[in-house]
Amino acid sequence: MVTTKLLTLVMVVKQQQILLGMKKRGFGAGRWNGFGGKVQPGETIEEGAKRELFEESGLTVQSLEKIGQIHFEFVGETELLDVHIFRTDSYQGEPVESEEMRPQWFDLAKLPFTEMWPDDIYWFPLMLQKKMFKGYFKFEGYNNILDYTLKEVDDLAADKGI
Repeated sequence: MVTTKLLTLVMVVKQQQILLGMKKRGFGAGRWNGFGGKVQPGETIEEGAKRELFEESGLTVQSLEKIGQIHFEFVGETELLDVHIFRTDSYQGEPVESEEMRPQWFDLAKLPFTEMWPDDIYWFPLMLQKKMFKGYFKFEGYNNILDYTLKEVDDLAADKGI
């Protein structure tokens, strides 16, 4: 039986920079990524995104802009990852290292794609242009994309298909 895990990902952008975190442990360790994780029972997806951003970076946000949704499948795994992607350019605080993440600002022209998830290079341009998108990526292992679809959408809520 295939199950789905609901996850969040928050991208913090300012001028020509983006804040990424080096994942120090667990799933995705050793990669630069946005901030996020599992949505807890009783919280909305946006509440989960805000909580994870604070826990992993020390930053707080009043509001988030939902920019994308990607489903990830890993060959041999029975769990699909349903990742809701947000971006913000308005936050409070200064990024601090947590047990899970080491935050660092990167120039948008010099993103460390070779040290990020392989799918990021496909959808980052849409996110940075504030274009909403939906996608699906099928991985073999953690480095090999077997198949994917990615499309720009006008409304994330209305467009259910990928």
